[in-house]
Amino acid sequence: MSIGTVVQVNVSAGGVPKLPVAEGLVGETGIAGDGHNNTEHHGGPERALCLYALERILALQSEGHAIAPGTAGENLTLSGLDWDQFVPGVRLRLGEAVLVEVTGYTTPCYKIEASFSDGDFNRIHHATHSGWSRVYARVLSGGLLRPGDPVEVLVGQPAS
Repeated sequence: MSIGTVVQVNVSAGGVPKLPVAEGLVGETGIAGDGHNNTEHHGGPERALCLYALERILALQSEGHAIAPGTAGENLTLSGLDWDQFVPGVRLRLGEAVLVEVTGYTTPCYKIEASFSDGDFNRIHHATHSGWSRVYARVLSGGLLRPGDPVEVLVGQPAS
């Protein structure tokens, strides 16, 4: 079992950056008040939340990139977890009530190119840089989330 922390809860009316909020009400389709400009590729029950690791953001910053929490479009910036465990099928408990399941890796888009010194947003593409991608998750049980809430990895590896 692995325990981490919600560092930041991020929302926007659509697009990036997603900005920090004091708390977010998580439901089946994501965080209340969060919108998407392109619903063909973002949002919906299978992509209700986008998650990313603060440790990956800090490592990218050390490479010279301008990325920061929320600038890559993640709803939840998490810390203190082994990001390599975040594969499809893994379940997480966030705070007291929220339960989510990772559904897949996100495909980065040109809208986040400002987060990268050379504009190469594919620096966080799973196909070319395994382990550096953000992930999407479906919400199995909703509730209120705040920065500082615990994150528990309930399933280390999905059943095969």
